[in-house]
Amino acid sequence: MAEEMVNNNFLEFLGKKNIISSDKLEEIKKMALSTEKAIDDFLIGQKILNIEKITELKAEMTGLIYKDITTMKADEKALGVFSFEVAKNYKIVCFQKDGDKISVGLTDPYDSKAIEAVNFSAKEQDLKVEYFLVSEDGLNNIYNQYQNLQKEISTALESKAEEEAGEEEEPIGENEGEEELVEENVSSAPVAKIVSVIIRHAVEEKASDIHIEPMQKNTRIRYRIDGLLRTSLILPKSIHSAVVGRIKVLAKLKLDETRIPQDGRIRLLVNKKEIDFRISVMPLMGEEKVVMRILDLGKGIPTLPDLGYDHRALQVIKENIKKTFGLLLITGPTGSGKSTTLAAVLEMLNKDEVNIITLEDPVEYYVKGVNQSQIKPAIGYSFATGLRSILRQDPDVIMVGEIRDNETAELCIHAGLTGHFVLSTLHTNNAIDVIPRLLDMKVEPFLLGSTLNTLVAQRLARRICPNCKKKVSIAADEVQKIKDMLKDVPEHVLKERVPGLNSLSDITDSIFSVGAGCSHCKNTGYSGRVAVVEVIDVNKDLQNIIMDSSRILREEDVRKTQEFITMEQDGLIKAIQGITTLQEVFRVIQD
Repeated sequence: MAEEMVNNNFLEFLGKKNIISSDKLEEIKKMALSTEKAIDDFLIGQKILNIEKITELKAEMTGLIYKDITTMKADEKALGVFSFEVAKNYKIVCFQKDGDKISVGLTDPYDSKAIEAVNFSAKEQDLKVEYFLVSEDGLNNIYNQYQNLQKEISTALESKAEEEAGEEEEPIGENEGEEELVEENVSSAPVAKIVSVIIRHAVEEKASDIHIEPMQKNTRIRYRIDGLLRTSLILPKSIHSAVVGRIKVLAKLKLDETRIPQDGRIRLLVNKKEIDFRISVMPLMGEEKVVMRILDLGKGIPTLPDLGYDHRALQVIKENIKKTFGLLLITGPTGSGKSTTLAAVLEMLNKDEVNIITLEDPVEYYVKGVNQSQIKPAIGYSFATGLRSILRQDPDVIMVGEIRDNETAELCIHAGLTGHFVLSTLHTNNAIDVIPRLLDMKVEPFLLGSTLNTLVAQRLARRICPNCKKKVSIAADEVQKIKDMLKDVPEHVLKERVPGLNSLSDITDSIFSVGAGCSHCKNTGYSGRVAVVEVIDVNKDLQNIIMDSSRILREEDVRKTQEFITMEQDGLIKAIQGITTLQEVFRVIQD
């Protein structure tokens, strides 16, 4: 209740400062409530305010001084005022010490326990305190200066070296049941600590996957961040088996089985966040490789606009999901965000009067109110067998994680024909290629034309970091090349999506942006990702072409029936908007 009051007070303050209109305030309250998001997260997610501006305004509201410490380098004397454990536990940092005066950053001005801890510690050390309000990003910047990944791992390796050979370590946080939540503990046995540190740093770096790979002379740890793998750590080869064994223990996998692949799951609390890890162990030559997919359960499901769907693409999907039967297919390579987009569409369809059932491998997003089932091919529970059972569960909407074979394709088509709305994914290069792919799976053209209603293709491009974004000039021949690629886009579409751009002639050599690189983005120039998409509305004209087995659906056929924007064109428009860079667009769409 106290938190709700603080949120309401903050929104009222924003209204008084004329930062947000009264109508918008009410809309924010309702939407934040319906999505069960914190007000701060909602404001950031909707790009109304960034985290530093929110912190600055809260400081003004509460009478504290705001301090941006996101790039500050704290000296060792300041870091020594509080131990890392105390700083982390109470969410406080001392970022400056001048004689007997210390500057302390808080993220919550109403946290009496944190203030008590600061006052107690200051009294013991005979120090005078000046309080500042800082952001979570600022807090994490100082935390990272206490101890880095290599330092923590080195300490654990030293402890490991001191252990007696063959001593059995005691596992920490082992799952007692598949759904049990376990607390991370970095203070136990050295190998357990190494694994915990690797996991914690991956979560802090916002990685989507952890790769633990045996090399010839060592073990490489790589994190996938914003779609690209980065080497974060090199470990001695001698502890590789112990690290893999530790992960197997947590995931309840067979320790003595090293000949075949194994899949498992771990759920942990990392930095007070509930995180799910999907574990895949693969035997290589002599050793096993582990890949851990990271799923932050507290983040919630993003909306289609959050992902990068706007204007026509968003409108086509909204209109087509009103239909009570047919197929909506999303296509793209592995890691292109298909599952996330499916989850966002399910959220739009999720109503009390609609029975939604899913078949997934694995269940990546938990959607409240949706019946989600995970397939288990090892015991014969596949997409095809599950789909047969689903049809006896009186579904309105069916989501099948992936169409992998002829049988699943045929069952999805028949489900769409018999009054069910079916969503699924497929692996093709673009939206139009879905047709020949399904025909290859022996689906009859007349059935295909009768059931398809929406084809979506997408890739994920990295977003430009908003903190170091700057304009950049490109060569004149590149500008002309971009104009040629966009010549099929109607002018009114360009005007809608890029305010101030009336025609292709307004595209100049200095309209594009890049990220210069800063501490917020680890000097990459990128932060987060955006979907680059193309959406085909399978209308009557296209259905007739699909059902005619003598004709092949082509891009020009689609353009004749609707305002079709290809993925490449969507990416270029997003580059003009300053959302991503030209290099990213050409990297993810390699035609």
